[in-house]
Amino acid sequence: MKTPKRLEPLQEDGLIDEVVRPLMSGKEASVYVVRCGDELRCAKVYKEANKRGFRQAAEYQEGRKVRNSRAARAMAKGSRYGRKEQEEAWQNAEVSALFRLANAGVRVPKPYDFQDGVLLMELVTDGYGEVAPRLNDVDLLPEDAREFHAFMIGEIVKMLCAGLVHGDLSEFNVLLGLEGPVIIDLPQAVDAAGNNHAYSMLERDVANMAAYFGQYAPELRDTRYAQEMWALYEEGKLVPETPLSGEFADPEDAADVDAVLREIKAALADQARKEAALKETEETEPMPPWMA
Repeated sequence: MKTPKRLEPLQEDGLIDEVVRPLMSGKEASVYVVRCGDELRCAKVYKEANKRGFRQAAEYQEGRKVRNSRAARAMAKGSRYGRKEQEEAWQNAEVSALFRLANAGVRVPKPYDFQDGVLLMELVTDGYGEVAPRLNDVDLLPEDAREFHAFMIGEIVKMLCAGLVHGDLSEFNVLLGLEGPVIIDLPQAVDAAGNNHAYSMLERDVANMAAYFGQYAPELRDTRYAQEMWALYEEGKLVPETPLSGEFADPEDAADVDAVLREIKAALADQARKEAALKETEETEPMPPWMA
């Protein structure tokens, strides 16, 4: 096929030899199968901001490092330069996460290069050499669902130990490769320690996995892996080899939020009554002669 314009620089630099065919087009990028020597790989071409539908929600960007103070100010103002910097930061987040997770042993597509908004990475295939399907496109036996769910929990733990939370994990961004599930689509990955929304995102990621695999093995829907692994993570006790049970009991001394709010409200009301009574007393009592 004719080489898309965005891939021409990579072909000129010898990073790819041929564009074989389009693979998919999503809300934030288009992906192509490309040939690099004797290997088939995939090239993810990020769409420009005005041509894609994914919104860079503020909660995903919290805690991310910005190149310099000028870029930070421009991004806050939403200037043209700021939007360009924001786009680059968004794309770089996936590249950084892929290299970081690959080094941590998480099963993600192997990244090779990133140039001019194009990410060159491994093409994940199935047992027949074809492009691996997404989880949502396959039917599973109960025993396979349990096996894959356990594997995914292990990968989420590895990610957390590497300091990252996927943030958008579901059956739509997990491929079923020859050796099992492969996690993809990471531009929204967040820093576990630097983002205040990390825990809620982790809960959602784990819940999505339980809901999907729970279609085939219903008991998985009742597990509480997110709470268990996060508690261990906060205590500094979580490592990739940590055995998890999927069970978690809320601490007995956990605060009853509603009760606390009621107590605060009652205390404020009591204080207001005391202040009103004091003010009324001051207004009604006769003024001492020495203050006249």
